[in-house]
Amino acid sequence: MKPITLKQIAEQLNISVTTVSKALKDYPDVSKKTKAMVKELAKTLNYRPNTFAVNLRTKESKTIGLIIPVIVHHFFANVIKGIVAQAEKKGYLVIILQSNESYELEKKQIDLLMSQRVDGILISLANGSARFDHLNEVINQGKPLVMFDKIAKIVNCSKVIIDDRKAAYTATQYLIDIGCKRIAHFRGPLLPQNSIDRFLGYKKALTDNGLPYDPSLVYICECGDMSFEEGKMNAKKLLEDHDDVDGIFINTDLVAIGALNEFNNQGIKIPEDISIVGFSNWFMSSVISPTLTTIDQPGYLMGKTAFKQLFKEIKAHKKNKSIIPKIITLETVLVKRESTKKSTNTILEI
Repeated sequence: MKPITLKQIAEQLNISVTTVSKALKDYPDVSKKTKAMVKELAKTLNYRPNTFAVNLRTKESKTIGLIIPVIVHHFFANVIKGIVAQAEKKGYLVIILQSNESYELEKKQIDLLMSQRVDGILISLANGSARFDHLNEVINQGKPLVMFDKIAKIVNCSKVIIDDRKAAYTATQYLIDIGCKRIAHFRGPLLPQNSIDRFLGYKKALTDNGLPYDPSLVYICECGDMSFEEGKMNAKKLLEDHDDVDGIFINTDLVAIGALNEFNNQGIKIPEDISIVGFSNWFMSSVISPTLTTIDQPGYLMGKTAFKQLFKEIKAHKKNKSIIPKIITLETVLVKRESTKKSTNTILEI
């Protein structure tokens, strides 16, 4: 069955197409009686507005693109929830694409979204993204672009981030405050900015407290997916290489949980032998044994904030106003649990 048109409704009621259109949009110059008749018939005939035609007239698609490295990830799942919740309030559809940490796939997805004429794009970069011509092209074409979490500082667009360096410093400082002297770091790949900043925060906390920085205590999750298996693997390496480590700051909770599992299997007591601090505050962090001390990263809030900023820029673009990029930094907190020794200094306990 073909879709019902405004013309068919107009013909049945013997009124103009313009009147039908105005009635459905509640224009004040159409009587209440006419509005009621039009809406009743539209409901009976199961009329649906032709959004494609509307979008052509308004030059809006009412869709945005969202590119994330992985979907099956606690943090990004919360980001998606925040974005979708805000998008629905504004009547926007979100096209969600997963780059699988691939630069080449990310480029193709940008091209796809541009060909679909989305009104704007939200992106968290793939670990493999080292060049940004595809993102600069989005900006050059006047399309609003907002980056979040994994960003490129040299791309001139708005960004929603946390202070990764400060958060990592806080995590490492806490390990020092509870008495740890030999602190290792399981870091992410060399490329993403947040991985770099977390490493730099770890290193600065050591040097600020007079503890030597030992590069042999830094283990890179080289696969790029920051997995449970990499946590187990790096924990095993650590035990083979060093018998004096008493604290570890780990780049993300899933890796930390893998490390904790390996330590448990090898009879290493947590936190008596080694204290562990993770990053992200996954749900699993609060239910494993021992529960994981971690940095709480506000994924849902980051998603909400990223969409709100993109929406502002979409409106500005529609009015031909210039877009001034903003850097929005969200706060993080340290959540103390059982994987670290007790301290007299209270930060936050959950």
